[in-house]
Amino acid sequence: MLGTLPNTTLEFMNWSWSQIEPVYAELLARPIDANNIETWLADWTQLIRLLSETGNRLEIATTVNTEDQEAVTRLQNFLVNIAEPSSIQEQKMKEKLLRSELAPSGFENAMRNIQTEAEIFREANVPLVTKERELAIQYNQIVGAQTVVWEGQELTITQLKLKLQSDDRTLREKVWKAIAERRLADRPALNELWTKFLPLREQMAKNAGYDNFRDLRWKQFKRFDYTPDDCLTFHDAIEKVVVPAATRIYERQRQKLGVDTLRPWDLDRDDVYPPSRPPLHPFQTVEELVSKADNILHKVDPELGDYFSIMRKDGLLDLDNRKGKAPGGYQAALVQAKRPFIFMNAVGTQDDVQTLLHEAGHAFHLFEALNLPYSQQWEYTSEIAEVASMSMELLAAPYLAASEGGYYTPQEAARAEIEHLEQNILFWPFMAVVDAFQHWVYSNPQDASDPAKCDATWGDLWGRFIPGVDWSGLEDSRVTGWHRKLHIFQIPFYYVDYGLAQIGAMQVWRNSMTDKAKAVRDYRYALSLGDTKPLPELFAAAGAKFAFDAGTLGELVELSEKRIHELEQVK
Repeated sequence: MLGTLPNTTLEFMNWSWSQIEPVYAELLARPIDANNIETWLADWTQLIRLLSETGNRLEIATTVNTEDQEAVTRLQNFLVNIAEPSSIQEQKMKEKLLRSELAPSGFENAMRNIQTEAEIFREANVPLVTKERELAIQYNQIVGAQTVVWEGQELTITQLKLKLQSDDRTLREKVWKAIAERRLADRPALNELWTKFLPLREQMAKNAGYDNFRDLRWKQFKRFDYTPDDCLTFHDAIEKVVVPAATRIYERQRQKLGVDTLRPWDLDRDDVYPPSRPPLHPFQTVEELVSKADNILHKVDPELGDYFSIMRKDGLLDLDNRKGKAPGGYQAALVQAKRPFIFMNAVGTQDDVQTLLHEAGHAFHLFEALNLPYSQQWEYTSEIAEVASMSMELLAAPYLAASEGGYYTPQEAARAEIEHLEQNILFWPFMAVVDAFQHWVYSNPQDASDPAKCDATWGDLWGRFIPGVDWSGLEDSRVTGWHRKLHIFQIPFYYVDYGLAQIGAMQVWRNSMTDKAKAVRDYRYALSLGDTKPLPELFAAAGAKFAFDAGTLGELVELSEKRIHELEQVK
């Protein structure tokens, strides 16, 4: 039956379950031993490639145009008619492999993962996973439809936020409040959606034999090397070491503006980061964004640059912001084609440059890992995945100037790097708010089922970790900040990964200051390992220590502040 599988997902996308099921049946019936285990795993991988890429392509279609109901229907049909029954067959495949006690060299970490997946699988959860993904689509549709009519022109919120870079504070306040009013209009819809997500996840945990969803999620994310309590320790370390540094940044911003208090309209993305003033204008068109990123990435490493050129040539970049497009940015794996796809919402800012470099790092990870033979070796955890992306932002920083093929004058490039390093410092407290909120939610699901209590908890955490901004009179917008973080709705507990990964990425950056070639070489080696090693070993391969203590954080904050001071001298 394997010989009948098509070579591309364009053909496979039309297959019915009656065509796919016999392929699983043949694999499950085939005896395996030490002589044929590698062939059996390779054949299984061939099927997984087609299923994975088909699902990803269908999901991509719902994000590039959230108003395309036909795309939503195709994805829903796939989830119900293909993904659900295939997940049941996948469980049988895992059980067969585990019973054999066979594994080729380099498959040890994958076997640990498979063992965990098999332990937590419950057939009763299969339709619940489908329902969860359908709710995630609804979140995209609600947020993707948010536009504001400004001066007679309908703008997406991302487009309108560009005006927050204006020097006119009165204008910024009007813009910010217009955005806030539009978002608050969806407060009832998002609260209602939340009350559907939460019981669904609690039922999944109950079905799998766990007391709460957090414990199940830890297993799903293969978090063998740190615990929920370690996350709470991380939050405390951030409060002790990073919050004071972040408060210093906010104070500098207040002094630059000459205002009594810093207000949300003095900030930008996530109401956390000070925007460029005067604004940086790195590019006018998406083509300019892409071509200069291509130059920069070739400077970082010629082979990595070639990977990006392949994506560019193959039309695997959807970067412009438009109405009806899902929020955020991501990289999706098209594993049958052995290609990544990058999605984002560019409007002409330095943040767009960073986002593209970030997603390029994810893409490079996929390119490198796909050289491994088996699909289970490509399923690296999010912590090392974000090291790949965040490191690329930092490794690319020396080449942002036009003289290096980039976007800026030397002075502008220095300012862009300063803002990036400040954003890294400001990110850790924001990450702590998001992560601590989720720990509270899934430790107190009964309370969290009440959106008003979610609002109160988010507000308390915001006050704990981000004390440098005055939200007087804006309490409704402040406490509903959790509505604006898609991870909370769509990818629960996927946020601390960014905070831990930033520690690893900043160590890669530190290493590049003394030996760039070795730092890049170590970085690429870590990516090439895929998921063949435990997380601390993957960090070590990249030249970093897996840690989240106040001492390590303090060293990186100090290094960042020192570099910021150096860059401020560039004239």
